[in-house]
Amino acid sequence: MDNQDLTDKIFDFISRFFKVILGVLALLIIVVLGCIAYFVYGVKSSNVSIAVDEKIENTPISVERMRQIGQWEFLCVSDEEVIDTTRSRLLHKDDELARVYTGKLRLGVDMREMKDDAIKLVGDSIIITLPEVKLLDEKFIDEAATKLLYESGKWSYADNELLYKMAQRKMKENCVTKENLATARENGKTQVRKMFDALGKKTVIVE
Repeated sequence: MDNQDLTDKIFDFISRFFKVILGVLALLIIVVLGCIAYFVYGVKSSNVSIAVDEKIENTPISVERMRQIGQWEFLCVSDEEVIDTTRSRLLHKDDELARVYTGKLRLGVDMREMKDDAIKLVGDSIIITLPEVKLLDEKFIDEAATKLLYESGKWSYADNELLYKMAQRKMKENCVTKENLATARENGKTQVRKMFDALGKKTVIVE
């Protein structure tokens, strides 16, 4: 065998070897890419379906998530009241005290009060039972905005505290009314419906 024939056979062997290697590598790349595609899209699809199931089917989880909202304000009513008091004194002019109080009363629900069965599925509808609408915070008077209108005589801290409570009671009488509570309920229905619109179901709110 001459040198040329030997050289040709070597090159032919090397060429076939590299073709086999390239074929194996190509097959491995296809398999790896297929696994990656399955992992990425398959897991993503699985996660989406789980999230939807939790929102629609697993009502205890839905209730717990809504409880995490805490206080949910549906209506805020501003009010300003002038409160005064008079104290009679023998042989002297009466003492007088008057202040202007400003407050914002927040009406809504505390979602932490939702019952375990507050969300129910009936056909293609979600029935939601909200806690009762109420005044969310008793400390609604802005003390920094309180103004002294007039004062004569000496008044103690207890006297000023009594005036504050009078203003608090007056604001509640004027703002926590049947009409405002009804408005807050309607606002609440609208806001909760919007929250569940993404689920594609008819939402019914039961007070």
